[in-house]
Amino acid sequence: MSREHFLQIRCRHRQVERELANPQAAKQPELLAELGREYADLSRKLNLIDQLAAVESELQSNRELAEGDEDPEIRELAKAECVALENKLNQLTHELNVALAPRDPMDSRDAIVEIRAGTGGEEAALFAGDLLRMYQRYSERRKLTFELLEVTLSQSGGVKEAIAAIRGQDPYRQLKFERGVHRVQRVPVTESSGRIHTSAASVAVLPEAGEVEVSIDQEDLRIDVFRSSGHGGQSVNTTDSAVRITHVPTGITVSMQDEKSQHKNRAKAMRILRSRLLERERERRLAERGADRRSQIGSGDRSAKMRTYNVPQDRLTDHRIGYTVHGLESIFDGRLEQLVEKLEEADIADRLAGPEKGS
Repeated sequence: MSREHFLQIRCRHRQVERELANPQAAKQPELLAELGREYADLSRKLNLIDQLAAVESELQSNRELAEGDEDPEIRELAKAECVALENKLNQLTHELNVALAPRDPMDSRDAIVEIRAGTGGEEAALFAGDLLRMYQRYSERRKLTFELLEVTLSQSGGVKEAIAAIRGQDPYRQLKFERGVHRVQRVPVTESSGRIHTSAASVAVLPEAGEVEVSIDQEDLRIDVFRSSGHGGQSVNTTDSAVRITHVPTGITVSMQDEKSQHKNRAKAMRILRSRLLERERERRLAERGADRRSQIGSGDRSAKMRTYNVPQDRLTDHRIGYTVHGLESIFDGRLEQLVEKLEEADIADRLAGPEKGS
């Protein structure tokens, strides 16, 4: 990064700081929120730049000691320190490249994650449950807030469908590459002959939309209420608390029944509907620019894969970037950081190559 670019970031940071302190900004909530997001982004960039400069300086000092100090013990200690500092330098450089790359304007949004079991029956539902727990544990590791909005369980305790909201520091940026069809190859617990089965689950990741930016005409909505049933078929209550909202112009339908309150179910359903409408509009704009994008939820068919979890070989392969890693137990425990980093690197390369290739 050039010194001129660094100075531009520093200058804009000070400017936004002054704008936030302006009493007029407090009277405009939307402007205040936008300035707050930009200030946090600029602060993060400046912090990375300062850390990088400090590590580079420390690394240079240790290299000089490793090459020129008269004491052999000090030279060895300096060499060991150089290795640690070089690793830290590489990590900070990656983080700074991510921060400085042309950003998806939705990256700082909270995320709505939808998981559906696909081909494979009960085994697919069990796999969908594994994915749900994986994202929950990843959220906990990254200090993100995970809220389960809706879940429908299968007879074996797997997940037919689940919807969760994830909030915190850039959850959509971290999870947007999870969208698509996930495929698992393993021996089901119900398989007595030991044959390996292939099952699939589909994941959609949507940026959560605010009430202001997605305006919904109430006349465009058809709202049905019905009696809730439990996750395993048991009765939840005897009142018509479940809600199904259909956006008539687009045909998008959202059902919600997890809450005993019809009002709460309706509020949750509207959150999901706004996010789906926002993503639909985003897809339309990308299509107008000639982007070749497939529906992220797909058919749930085994052939439409973006990632394979091969349990017998303890291997995960992301087919989009040709990346393979071993250690599925760790992956299913939510340790996705390395995978997210690789996907971000590929995305940055795409976006730097041309804006039409961005996500």
